[in-house]
Amino acid sequence: MNPLLRWFHQLGSPPYFDRFAARWAPVAYALGLLVMAYGTWSALFQVPPDYQQGDSFRILYIHVPSAWMSLFVFALMALYAAIALIWRIKLCEILAMACAPIGAAFTVITLATGSIWGKPMWGTWWDWDPRLTTELILLFLYLGVIGLYNAIDDRRQAARAAGLLAIVGVALLPVIRYSVVWWNSLHQGQTIRVFGESSMDPSMLPPLVAMVVGTKLWFVGSLLARARADNLRREAGKDWVLRHAEGRR
Repeated sequence: MNPLLRWFHQLGSPPYFDRFAARWAPVAYALGLLVMAYGTWSALFQVPPDYQQGDSFRILYIHVPSAWMSLFVFALMALYAAIALIWRIKLCEILAMACAPIGAAFTVITLATGSIWGKPMWGTWWDWDPRLTTELILLFLYLGVIGLYNAIDDRRQAARAAGLLAIVGVALLPVIRYSVVWWNSLHQGQTIRVFGESSMDPSMLPPLVAMVVGTKLWFVGSLLARARADNLRREAGKDWVLRHAEGRR
């Protein structure tokens, strides 16, 4: 068997995943904190004030990575849910449900920082702007997935029902992404491009890249930690879990 395929096959084993998550979650957390600390320091002390917005633009370094993560995590949750529904892989069910609280937290941060940024720019904390409104709907979808998963006692049935909602909800993501293009919007248009030239000053980009990478690493750590905890709850009573609990005493 191909070594990569063998590794994925082994990763689906609950004891193997527990050891994997226990080893790599702290590493991802630590790397994420270090990278975000560098990005925060650079954003506050190295980047010059914006010529129009002054220092208030610096909230961008929290708002933009959080907004990107809110979309990325939902897409990943839907992907895991689809794999779980098609191939009945329990680990993917666990990973999909572990994504939901993390994605909801990033969405709350996005909405909060957007409101803080909008107050001096727009003169109001909230406006029913297409981008803001669709991001709020995304938060409700996250909460719906979390609520549905916790409303059903059978963990596998709960994960399948909540995963189906995530798959249906993924249709909202392109609406959020292109809302500033399709409708008249107070929200500024796209200024940062992964492919092509960005309209931001080049000196402002390195801290943003660091924050984007740091949030990704932090997400990996959170995902592994949450999935590990859910995996242990589901496997409670199994011999390997009992041996693990005895080894920690």
